Amino acid sequence: MTDSPGPGSFADINEKVGEEWEAETTPYERVREVISRTYSPVSPETIADDARTSPKTARKHLEALADEGFVTTSTSETGGTLYQRSAESLVVEQAADILSEVSTDDLRERVADMRETVREYQNEFGVESPEELSVAATNDVLSGTGTESETIDEETLREWQTTRRNLAFANAALSIANAQKFVTDDTQPSSGSVSPS
Repeated sequence: MTDSPGPGSFADINEKVGEEWEAETTPYERVREVISRTYSPVSPETIADDARTSPKTARKHLEALADEGFVTTSTSETGGTLYQRSAESLVVEQAADILSEVSTDDLRERVADMRETVREYQNEFGVESPEELSVAATNDVLSGTGTESETIDEETLREWQTTRRNLAFANAALSIANAQKFVTDDTQPSSGSVSPS
């Protein structure tokens, strides 16, 4: 029988992996990687710790990422700047991932299917969104017109929310694909154009 490694062994492994990551990447790459998974506002010091760099360096790269639109900023209660991944950059990234895996024709079909599924939920429950359904059910229970036994099936609620989220990302992907098509079409010379001599 072998002895299982103690907690110190895991700490050593984590430190070794961290050292390798630091040696193989630039501070900018590490800051970008850390902030790419940061969805709530944090200080540059927090990012610096995770990215194995100084707060000054982290702040410099976070400001550059904010200028690019990859990061958004807010002000803390003490007046400091906080950083987090921007929703827009996440949407663009998700849309690009979708386009790399699914053809635009298939995506159009999936969008139509998801729209129909959302319409079915709306018709079944008589509200526009799962959030409205939750509020309506709570109001019914509080007003005495509903009972606890009439609570919404959580799985159905999650499926509706997931479908709406996936539909939003798919629509974004289609919009990007259409925009790319127009850019590509605009850069092609038209058949009636005269080439410069």
